[in-house]
Amino acid sequence: MYIRYEVSERIATITLDRPEAANAQNGELLDELDAAWSRAAADDEVSVIVLRAEGKHFSAGHDLNDKSWPDPSSITLDTIYSLETRRYLEYSLRWRNVPKPSVAAVQGRCIAGGLLLCWPCDLIVAADDAKFSDPVVMMGIGGVEYHGHTWELGARLAKEILFTGRPVTAEEAERVGMVNRVVPRADLDSATRELAAQIAKMPPFGLRQAKRAVNQTLDVQGFYAAIQSVFDVHQTGHGNALSVNGYPILLKLDEMKAAIE
Repeated sequence: MYIRYEVSERIATITLDRPEAANAQNGELLDELDAAWSRAAADDEVSVIVLRAEGKHFSAGHDLNDKSWPDPSSITLDTIYSLETRRYLEYSLRWRNVPKPSVAAVQGRCIAGGLLLCWPCDLIVAADDAKFSDPVVMMGIGGVEYHGHTWELGARLAKEILFTGRPVTAEEAERVGMVNRVVPRADLDSATRELAAQIAKMPPFGLRQAKRAVNQTLDVQGFYAAIQSVFDVHQTGHGNALSVNGYPILLKLDEMKAAIE
């Protein structure tokens, strides 16, 4: 089991519990995480969902040694597209659209696939040591599957972090509106819980309508269509890698691993 789940005072807390691997996401973790989101969504005793992570880092992203994937020597683009559609694109969109407020608590490194976990949440509380990055251009791909970069950071900062691979600090993320607040690392859980408890006092129907209003506005502006179309752009990176280097794309794996050290 890679996910812990508990409910208290109308708050469902979902915890990533693979700290020995910096909460890297294999297929089992993602499937368990999706089940936890669905459980919280269906529970009438839950008003708010908190997503947090055990250990030093929120998430090092996709587990490049994920045993749930087919043998790299036999993998095809169709296989990649099908698996990533379900576990990355569809999961993240489903979490984003759960009709209950959600709050992510992020500490340490949040790398590439880690963004697919916190960006779907409605609010983000970051520890002062949090750093957000998407260095997959090093691997010949233009960004992770749920390409929220432009919406979360603005076009120019999105391009900068993609072009350079550098992380965005918690303070910088707060300035551009990607993060709601930054707190000392020791206060992350208590500050997140305090915020969730404040939200949980509000009428559930009102919360649902407020969330729908904001998400629908983003969708009218093009969010949903953009996420879908850029996911297809992402797949061209896999297609190029299969034709040139094979899969997985490990051109700069050492540099990517260094990002969490």
